[in-house]
Amino acid sequence: MTLASAFLVVLAAIIHATWNLLAKRAAPVGPVFVFAYNLIACAIYAPWVLYLLAHGGVAWSWIGAGFVLLSGLIHLAYSLCLQRGYQLADLSVVYPVARGTGPMLSSIGAFLILGETPTQAGVLGLVLVVAGILLIATQGKLAAFSSPGGQAGIRWGTATGGLIAGYTVVDAYAVKALGVAPVVLDWFSNMLRFFLLLPLVLAAPRRARDLMRGHWWTAAAVGLLSPLSYILVLTALTNGAPLSLVAPMREMSMMVGALMGMLILREPVGPWRLLGCAVLIAGVILLSAS
Repeated sequence: MTLASAFLVVLAAIIHATWNLLAKRAAPVGPVFVFAYNLIACAIYAPWVLYLLAHGGVAWSWIGAGFVLLSGLIHLAYSLCLQRGYQLADLSVVYPVARGTGPMLSSIGAFLILGETPTQAGVLGLVLVVAGILLIATQGKLAAFSSPGGQAGIRWGTATGGLIAGYTVVDAYAVKALGVAPVVLDWFSNMLRFFLLLPLVLAAPRRARDLMRGHWWTAAAVGLLSPLSYILVLTALTNGAPLSLVAPMREMSMMVGALMGMLILREPVGPWRLLGCAVLIAGVILLSAS
């Protein structure tokens, strides 16, 4: 992987952690906030997308359009599956399993579907990244996996991780092999979520307006940063970076989020999270050197 591509992925991880920190402040608003920042994202990036469409900057084909639609549907299924997992099992199990299996399955998909060749350093880096994610998310309390809700958490977390791998491989193929512009792919995915959430808002517009009071600036920031973080990742893939390296590297956002929680939200970190950060950094170094 080139230094430029590695920089894009690391920058994307920092931006990803930043918008998640902002979104956490609006957590009580729920799906209405998701609708609001998707609306803003569509508005902010529309001029860029329209420019590319008007000036022939997008290599459209029926296959490309199908992959854009498929990407949006998998992204939506991922969101619903993750939410359902949180309803039926412990977050402390679902989240680390999802974020750990996602890059692992994405890398396997890159080897089998995209024809990428694994290296020893890359495989070891992937293992370290997954181990670091587990340590950061669970704080070393692996007993949660054997709790009453642990088995359900593993099932839903694995299903969610499978969907993460699904949209990651589909999106990588769309931008690398089919020439779909990263911003176009992400924009249409946001548009799909916007229209699917629109009936929820129209059913109770006054309630939606009341819920969003005081959160519009946060929605604007998330609407700008959320697509940007993923566009940077897709751009790194477009520039030739292997998916088997990019997928685990973008999970650096777990480490950045933990550090932001410590410095900004004053959340306790503890030795296990610090160890997880160190393990994750070691994995990313191996991946970037592959």
